[in-house]
Amino acid sequence: MESRLTYDNWDEGKKPSFSINQDDRGAKAVLSWAVQTYGDDLVYACSFGAESAVLIELISEVKPDARLVFLDTGLHFPETYDLIQRVEERYPRLVVERVKPDLTVEEQAKQYGDALWKREADQCCRMRKVIPLERALKGVPAWISGLRREQSPTRRFTAFLNHDKRFQSIKVCPLIHWTWDEVWAFIRERDLPYNPLHDQGYPSIGCVPCTKAVKDGEDLRSGRWTGKEKTECGLHS
Repeated sequence: MESRLTYDNWDEGKKPSFSINQDDRGAKAVLSWAVQTYGDDLVYACSFGAESAVLIELISEVKPDARLVFLDTGLHFPETYDLIQRVEERYPRLVVERVKPDLTVEEQAKQYGDALWKREADQCCRMRKVIPLERALKGVPAWISGLRREQSPTRRFTAFLNHDKRFQSIKVCPLIHWTWDEVWAFIRERDLPYNPLHDQGYPSIGCVPCTKAVKDGEDLRSGRWTGKEKTECGLHS
């Protein structure tokens, strides 16, 4: 087993190298290494998007009882909640933990006014996503994310292993070299459960108020926070 990497002892010289094979672009090797290195302490922060379908399948092959964290903002599409149930039925050993904000949507409205996401989107994301994940990852040495370099300019330099200052841990990103077409080829080949909104023009799916369908040829994340100078919720900033 490789020496255990933590936020405190991170050393570029200790990072393992992974061969990028044609079958999975190195994803399985990265996941296997992460499971061997962190064991039960490894957490997958799962959005249940298309990339999640791929990662859940791969993770189940190397650690069937892996822990998944879902940020349940209370504002997700019904289709997203339905998908979670289907995933739990297909992978009964996986542990899906629903992490909720301190305030319900109704309590937030009473304290900050209705539709905070329209007026202060960053504040809303921080309260409903960033702070809950900070709580869920407290003391966790490593977590898995489905980031791909192709997704956006802000993600084009993402590595397999990333020094995550926000969450004081190592962020493991097995799918960085995957394309959108490769994600969907894998989903169809394995007949994996996915959100039906993907078939209705929603390549990136978040909270209902901040997610719109996109037109053919538009950026895959252009449907998120449309009309705002915002491209990330804050989890990967």
